Amino acid sequence: MDIELLNTLGKRREPFVFISDFKGENVKVILLKDLDNSDVSFSIDENFTYKKHPYSLKTKPIEFSDYALKFDKIIQKIKEGKTYVINLTQATPIKTDLSLKEIYTSANAHYKLRYKDEFVCFSPEKFIQINDNVISTFPMKGTIDSAIPNAEAKILGDSKETAEHIMIVDLLRNDLSIVSKNVKVKRFRYLGEINAGDKKLLQVSSEISGDLEKNWHENIGSILNALLPAGSISGAPKKSTLEIIEEVEGYERGFFTGVFGVFDGKSFDSGVMIRFIEKTDKGYFYKSGGGITLDSDASLEYNELQNKIYLP
Repeated sequence: MDIELLNTLGKRREPFVFISDFKGENVKVILLKDLDNSDVSFSIDENFTYKKHPYSLKTKPIEFSDYALKFDKIIQKIKEGKTYVINLTQATPIKTDLSLKEIYTSANAHYKLRYKDEFVCFSPEKFIQINDNVISTFPMKGTIDSAIPNAEAKILGDSKETAEHIMIVDLLRNDLSIVSKNVKVKRFRYLGEINAGDKKLLQVSSEISGDLEKNWHENIGSILNALLPAGSISGAPKKSTLEIIEEVEGYERGFFTGVFGVFDGKSFDSGVMIRFIEKTDKGYFYKSGGGITLDSDASLEYNELQNKIYLP
């Protein structure tokens, strides 16, 4: 990551778009004034209007047996004490007649990004927001189909989901403490609703915030570098968990589960790049996954991975 470039742009209050891969190694920085010539489109709209569309995705799910082998390796790593919670993701082949531009236009989401003819994401998950010298992050952990009877009570009362959420909140609270002061959990395990194609999902989130120095703009590159990769889609403890992800997943995440955001000269807003479609020479792939703890069930986690494959 070119930390000095980002710090310099922040010091000049020069608006830019920031796009980082999962590892924080491949970073694109586009000045907002140059966006029209970049073949990149983005939208950040927390209050977007949900519009139905007629499109769906055809998937060829990975074999459960293949997923279970990786799941079992993760459980063994947890038993060895090398991780407590880890986000296990996979790439699923999909078929659609839509182009990436058409997918981007059709999708409904808080954070949308199309990067050239390479990938598109439509994410519900915030990474960090900075307003009035306050930095906030909003980890999402815990998903359930809202059509399930007593879905709200079930997801909030699920001990496995609660434990996983607590671990990620603790990780991100520690992450924010690296770059800010007076870090606190402002909201813990609140529910939001996500339109997922022909179903609605309930998503559990928390809000954590801290106070930054007034000159945070001059250190925006340093702040981002300290916080990446995003804890909500890696795991805890972060360093050893990242090594396990590299060993077990068996594919390159690339920009999936990376971060994109916009600095407008005064504030910064960013999202985690989940709900992600990549175009390759072998066709389209939809990358998805979920958090694994010692109490996780392989079949349930496999189903969650499939449930997250949709065009919102």
